[in-house]
Amino acid sequence: MARGNTSLLFLILLLLPLFLELFQVQALVIYSSTTDAEMERKALLEFKAGLGDPSGRLSSWVGGDCCKWKGVDCSNATGHVIKLDLRKPYQPSEAVFPLSGQISDSLLDLKYLNYLDLSSNELSGPIPDSIGNLDNLRYLDLSDNSISGSIPPSIGRLLLLVELDLSHNIMNGTIPESIGQLKELHTLQLDWNPWTGAVSQIHFIGLTKLEHFSIYLSPATNNSLVFDTKSDWIPPFSLKVIKIGNCKLSSTFPAWLGTQKELYHIILRNVGISDAIPEWLWKLSPQLGWLDLSRNQLRGKLPTPLSFGTSHGWSMADLSSNRLEGPLPLWYNLTYLRLGNNLLSGPIPSNIGDLSSLRVLALFGNLLNGSIPSSLSKLQYSRIIDLSDNHLSGKIPYNWNDTKMLNILDLSKNRLDGEIPSSICSMHIIYLLSLSDNNLSGELYPSLLNCTGLNSLDLGNNRLSGEIPQWFGERMGLLTQLRLRGNMLTGNIPQQLCGLSDIRILDLAHNNLSGSIPPCLSHLSALKFMALLDTPLDDLYADYYTERMDLVVKGKQMEFQRILSIVKLIDLSSNNLLGEIPHGITNLSTLGTLNLSRNQLTGEIPEDIGAMQGLETLDLSSNHLSGRIPLSMSSITSLSHLNLSHNLLSGPIPTTNQFRTFNDPSMYEGNQGLCGVPLSTQCSTPNEAHKDEGEENEDDEDGWKMSWFFTSMGLGFPVGFWAVCGTLALKNSWRHAYFQFVDEAKNRLYVLISINVTRFKRKMEINGGTHV
Repeated sequence: MARGNTSLLFLILLLLPLFLELFQVQALVIYSSTTDAEMERKALLEFKAGLGDPSGRLSSWVGGDCCKWKGVDCSNATGHVIKLDLRKPYQPSEAVFPLSGQISDSLLDLKYLNYLDLSSNELSGPIPDSIGNLDNLRYLDLSDNSISGSIPPSIGRLLLLVELDLSHNIMNGTIPESIGQLKELHTLQLDWNPWTGAVSQIHFIGLTKLEHFSIYLSPATNNSLVFDTKSDWIPPFSLKVIKIGNCKLSSTFPAWLGTQKELYHIILRNVGISDAIPEWLWKLSPQLGWLDLSRNQLRGKLPTPLSFGTSHGWSMADLSSNRLEGPLPLWYNLTYLRLGNNLLSGPIPSNIGDLSSLRVLALFGNLLNGSIPSSLSKLQYSRIIDLSDNHLSGKIPYNWNDTKMLNILDLSKNRLDGEIPSSICSMHIIYLLSLSDNNLSGELYPSLLNCTGLNSLDLGNNRLSGEIPQWFGERMGLLTQLRLRGNMLTGNIPQQLCGLSDIRILDLAHNNLSGSIPPCLSHLSALKFMALLDTPLDDLYADYYTERMDLVVKGKQMEFQRILSIVKLIDLSSNNLLGEIPHGITNLSTLGTLNLSRNQLTGEIPEDIGAMQGLETLDLSSNHLSGRIPLSMSSITSLSHLNLSHNLLSGPIPTTNQFRTFNDPSMYEGNQGLCGVPLSTQCSTPNEAHKDEGEENEDDEDGWKMSWFFTSMGLGFPVGFWAVCGTLALKNSWRHAYFQFVDEAKNRLYVLISINVTRFKRKMEINGGTHV
């Protein structure tokens, strides 16, 4: 029994140090966890303190347990902060504002962090230099901010990083070679930053797991980033997605791309390739869902037929703006097909309607000829069909009833003839119709009767005849652009057009229109006020069509594209319009161009034309306008092009503001009564050559002011004197009260002066004694 107790005691003594060691270790772990948790909480609060949070997204960041804070996730096993997700959420039902401020160094104390997403905010400043200390980080997304500076070289220490997204910031400088050390990296996105310098093989040397590489820069960078790789380089990775844009990649197709057998998404846009497309790329077409080789100098013919991949959703092929030639190919399973601005020739295949999956067909700017196949109407899901600027002839197909989703139809700048088919707007959802610069004939009615959803209608430079239908202003209430110039239209301008409150471009020039200018044009509210501009086309399709329109601005015909939405113009020139210019037209204060030239207009230029403060172009030439040039016109400081020639105007030419820059006498020629600079005809009196009527009126006004001033002084003094003194003389009680008030004021003033003089003497005596 004693021996058993001795053995037990010996065993306890033997194990006691082990238990004490375990207890100490456990205590240290608990203490360490508590210390780390407090450090992480303080780091997050310090980060929060440097942020602007107008939506209160971090309002839950209070209390001692940071694992309960919104956007913060902790490990269930250790309690450490492992995830910080502060990406701006997309909540269309309520206003959620982005966070602002800088990325604080305090985040580097979150040493167990493996996920950091601060994307879609307004964070600024550089990435902390010691970002590499977060060596547990696997996911880093700082995209869509205003982060500046360069990528810290320490980023190469994030050896566990799988995804890195720094796109859509204002970062600059060179890309550090240390990125090539990220051996676990799967996705690398550096888009839309003004990078400079070179990208070499060293940048990719350790990226054996890279599958997604994107460095699509802004066109404004002018290809400042250059790829410098050897012709025999074999990359260590196997990419599935490559996006390179607006960089200098190579003048020939890089041979290393041929080693990438798993590619399904290829963008090599504006990268300086001047070469034929290699055969190996076309062999990838069954798996390709996205192919963008636009804005290069690619040459050669395109293979046909081809089938593209469908496993990755919608598919696209964009080879526009190259030098490709030969016939138009048939490529199947595509959602978007853009082959514009090439040298493709021959007819459009008659079975093009078999490309039934197409949403966008853009073949503009080629050499295609022949007629438009009737099977085109079988593209029932198409949203955009753009065949403009080709050599197509014949009639427009009549059956458009099956194009149930068509929003944009652009057949302009071809050789089409015949009438506009009435079925062209059969589904009422087409919002842009451009048939300009063809040989179309017939009347506008009933061809366009169903085009009630139109936002833009361009039928300029055809052979259309008849009158402008009155129902244009009633059934096409959504119109913002109406261009009918260069036809053979007759009759009056219907007053119903004044109902087009959203109209910004009204171009009826070069027709045979008669009658007067409708005074109600002053009601066109889009030309009176500044308004937010919008496009009816879904953002999903807006990038695949650029609206174009030829307009005469500042005396020149120009093609407007990107800025067309901000152009405001009324052009009624080269018609047979009579009568006066409506005075109400001066209410159109945001109108940029007003051209009423080459008509039969009479009367005077509206005196308050200076209210049109948005005018940049004003052309009233070749009419029968009389009277003087309104002085208010000189207050239109935005005016840069003026033509008043060949009228009956008289009097001096204004010499202030913009008129000082109008030194071309041709803008005033043909007006026998005009005088002054820049004409050689001097005005009748010496002063008129240097001073306009406004200055004379101002002198007269000043003379009247001076006369009234002296008259008022002469009358005011005796009236004021007798109003006071006469009252005191006649009113005994007021006289005594007045003089009593004067005596009291005199006594108070005497006492105040005496006290201050005494105080001043004492102060001087004290100061004098001190100095002694």
